[in-house]
Amino acid sequence: MKKITIAIDGHSSCGKSTMAKTLARQIGYVYVDTGAMYRSVTLFALRKGFFHGDDIDVESLQKAMPEISISFQVNGETGLPDTYLNGELVEKDIRGMEVSSHVSPIATLGFVREEMVRQQQAMGREGGVVMDGRDIGTVVFPNAELKIFVTASAEVRAQRRYDELKGKGMEASYDEILKNVQERDYIDSHREVSPLRQADDAILLDNSNMTIAEQQQWLMAQYERVAG
Repeated sequence: MKKITIAIDGHSSCGKSTMAKTLARQIGYVYVDTGAMYRSVTLFALRKGFFHGDDIDVESLQKAMPEISISFQVNGETGLPDTYLNGELVEKDIRGMEVSSHVSPIATLGFVREEMVRQQQAMGREGGVVMDGRDIGTVVFPNAELKIFVTASAEVRAQRRYDELKGKGMEASYDEILKNVQERDYIDSHREVSPLRQADDAILLDNSNMTIAEQQQWLMAQYERVAG
């Protein structure tokens, strides 16, 4: 089979990362979690004190962008990639509600997106990559051979996020998560720079009522159809 580029876009908390990670492991591709990259920038900004309530010190963040290095290393136990910010393992730090509630305004900043897209394109230049996010099929890899757009109801996505956090022993409120999911949907879809939208040639997958196994079977079939 030829090595292709696979772009998986969609709404927050709809299982894109799980699907992409598993597919990449099954077919021996490199997986890049672009959402983790924006979360890492958000964590950096929070740690540096660039947030004042909901307001961002944009000038300070822009000056600090050259200091931000994001990489992925495969976890020997899980076989999946963990996220590193400037050499520090931050996989757990970037998944909490503090980062989740601040990531969308960070992701709307043009200079942040420009730098993340540059890094993402460098990672996937040779093909053989599975990348998920909000604008992979529309901006990062508009010529990707396989594009998937994933969605599910806000209520289903909030419940999944709630279950995930509780499963990790983290505090969580379903109502707070649902509000966050709905707010992120609006911000992601209405931002000026690279808004979330389904590419014209992307295949729509509504996984509201699908099991993870059913999703993976469907995704593998799409891959085999295109790469075969």
